[in-house]
Order: sequence, then C-alpha cells, then structure tokens
Amino acid sequence: MLTNDQVWGALDRLAARAGLSPSGLARRAGLDPTTFNKSKRITPDGRARWPSTESIAKALTATGSSLDLFVELIGDGATQGEASVPLIGFGLAANGGYFDELGFPSGKGWNEVVLPWAEDGRVYALEISGDSMHPAYRDGDIIVVSPGTAIRRGDRVVVKTRTGEVMVKQFKRRTARTIELQPLNPVRAERTLAAAEVAWIARIIWASQ
Repeated sequence: MLTNDQVWGALDRLAARAGLSPSGLARRAGLDPTTFNKSKRITPDGRARWPSTESIAKALTATGSSLDLFVELIGDGATQGEASVPLIGFGLAANGGYFDELGFPSGKGWNEVVLPWAEDGRVYALEISGDSMHPAYRDGDIIVVSPGTAIRRGDRVVVKTRTGEVMVKQFKRRTARTIELQPLNPVRAERTLAAAEVAWIARIIWASQ
C-alpha cells in the first residue's frame, strides 16, 4: 500500500536530483514556495496531508521528469549516496540562534534537504534567495557549508561577522589581524575584515549548480 511518507520522500528525491530544496522545486514549478515544505505535510490537527496530483505534475514538468521516474523514486526509499542535512534560507542565517560560536547549526527553525551525495561530519545547507549573488549563485540554488573543513586560498566561503552580517565570498588571505575576501561578482570591490570582526568563516563544499 502506498504511504504518505513514500510520496513525500519521492518529491524530496526529485528535488535533490534537480539540485533543489523542496521550496526551490515548488518555486520552479510555479507553486507557492511552501507547497512541499515539511510543515505542509501534516494538518493542524495532526493528520497526514497528501500532495495534490496537480502539484506533482507541475514538479515533474519543471524538472523534465516522467511519471515512470516518479514511481521509481517512490520505491527507492533513501538511496545509497543520499544524505539529509539541515537547511535554512540564506536570509535567515543572519538571525541569532541558528549557529553556535563555531558556525555549526544550533537551535530550532532548521528544515532538512536530501542531497544526492553522502558526507561525513557536520554540514548544513543554505538556500539562496534573490539575485544578489548572480552570476555565481541563482535564486533557489543550494550551497552546502562545512565549518570543519580547512579553508585554502581561492575557496568559496560563508562569513558571519559579530554584528550579524552574513556574506558569501572567495577566500584570499588570512593574516594575524585581517581576513581578505574577494567578491564572487567581479564588479564588486574586495573586502578586508579585522580578524576580531569575524564570528566564523566556513568553506562551501558543494553547490547545486
């Protein structure tokens, strides 16, 4: 018998195949961004909510996928090489309570996204919104961040300052007193931060592009 969890799991895997979060898939399909979110899978009175056939059809069209593929994804379960990691929107990353002092996820408010690879250690995903990071990242792209991974010159990184600003840059150089960062958009200027200004800096190890 087909279960609610199987159908939602198939939608999660469909999104992952396209390098999207559930909300990114919904946006690409022309639906409300929250259509496939975990919060929409249970009704307020605790009953399981099923996705509509229309929303599934639009998701398949948006990803260029067939119904046969969707049926396969229903039967796959958690396939080998997939991993579920914490996810929040990039805009929320500047808010307090989402990270500890080392830049690892903490607190509540995180969703999850299934990604088509396995990764050991504590990583998390940020979903890009808007076009402020174009052409490097587009609206709906997912970037995976690993606070425990060593950073080298030329790596793309997420930086959070002690005043709460969060930015994506290319790491240039670290000295005893400063951290030098290059913009992803060549039109923008380089930025140098005092080391004391930086709360944490973490390497981007994967992007959905």
